Amino acid sequence: MRSSTDVGGSTTPTVPERKFPGWRVVAGCFSVLLINSGLAFYGLSVYLNAFSKEQDWPLGSISFAVTIFFVIGGLFGLVAARLIDRFDVRAVIVAGAFIAGGSLAVVGQVTAQWQLYVAYAVFAVGYALCGLVPTTTVVTRWFHQKRSVALSVASTGLSVGGIVVTPVAKRMIDDNGLAASTPWLGLFFVAATIPVTLFLVRPDPVADGFAPDGERLAAGQKPPPPTGIVYADAVQTRFYRAVTYGYVLALGSQVGGIQQLVKLVEDRTDEATAQFAITALAATSVVARLIGGRLVSAIPMMRFTVIIAGLQSVALVGLGLSQSTVLIFVSIILFGTTIGNLLMMQPLLIAERFGVLDYPRIFGRSQAISIVGVAGGPLLIGWLYDVFGTYQWPYVAAALVCAVGTAVLYVAGPATVPDFDPAEVRSI
Repeated sequence: MRSSTDVGGSTTPTVPERKFPGWRVVAGCFSVLLINSGLAFYGLSVYLNAFSKEQDWPLGSISFAVTIFFVIGGLFGLVAARLIDRFDVRAVIVAGAFIAGGSLAVVGQVTAQWQLYVAYAVFAVGYALCGLVPTTTVVTRWFHQKRSVALSVASTGLSVGGIVVTPVAKRMIDDNGLAASTPWLGLFFVAATIPVTLFLVRPDPVADGFAPDGERLAAGQKPPPPTGIVYADAVQTRFYRAVTYGYVLALGSQVGGIQQLVKLVEDRTDEATAQFAITALAATSVVARLIGGRLVSAIPMMRFTVIIAGLQSVALVGLGLSQSTVLIFVSIILFGTTIGNLLMMQPLLIAERFGVLDYPRIFGRSQAISIVGVAGGPLLIGWLYDVFGTYQWPYVAAALVCAVGTAVLYVAGPATVPDFDPAEVRSI
């Protein structure tokens, strides 16, 4: 299928395909997120552990590199949103793959802590350019009626990457060391991401002769213009602010709980059980996200999100207080159920309420603000652990933070209001 793309990223139909390629696009986004998550988001803990062992650097210094990664990645999501508005989204993802792969290749070669900070900052730029902002933008362009299912399938790549790719990277580093392994991991990042992007991902359905969700466009027929609320109006609404600030708290408690989970389980059981805990968490997240993607078609989106955030608070309390292996894994399964769905719902809520017109910029800004929680959550739990010497109170504190986030999300109101209401322009 050939298409023409102007500088602004808009496309016009040329030779239409016979079959709607939307689900191939979803598969492409799934694959991009799988690699990005497996070697970046989940991979960071693997690299941190290796640096601690090989370089004998203080754990706090290495952890600060992870904070830099998340902050830069969140801020550069705003840049990614602007690039998507001007260029073909595939070019943005390919550029991100080259940057992320190149920086990952040199991460293992650093010999000073400042070099690690620089390498992680560049790595974060690539991570943002081929992460959630571009991939969820593509999916929201291709699907309107089936958006929840499509986003649930695409975003499942995040969890599958942690199950499939991260353990392979860990085994390679354990066997060969960082310096010998990261060049191959960087090469794999590029080699696995770029072909999938070029052959499966497409910028929007119009270029293939379709409207969103698969309706065929007749020859010469113009698709309906993109609908939605402009960026300047959207970011002033109570809904946007409640979702964004609620996610700062909910994601902060979530990521903090994930980052410390292995040590918590190992402290209370043994090393083998701790390793299995991460697999159980990620696997539960995969299944729950696929189920949740269908449930939100029947349940109001914001109500579903509030329920999931509330259950995450319960799961964090359970992890903090449970001492037996059975109760720990009951809490882990509940936690995994909330993780996949909570991550999926942020872009889905933004797209549902504000449409596709300015979606990249609106979601990019919301995600950038949410990074405050993602970067701060692990630091909070780690500091409280140093204070109390146990994970009981740190996880209870994380649960309280999540509970406040749940309350903030509750005041957002429904996600299905189709038109912008000027009366909403007020702070929460």
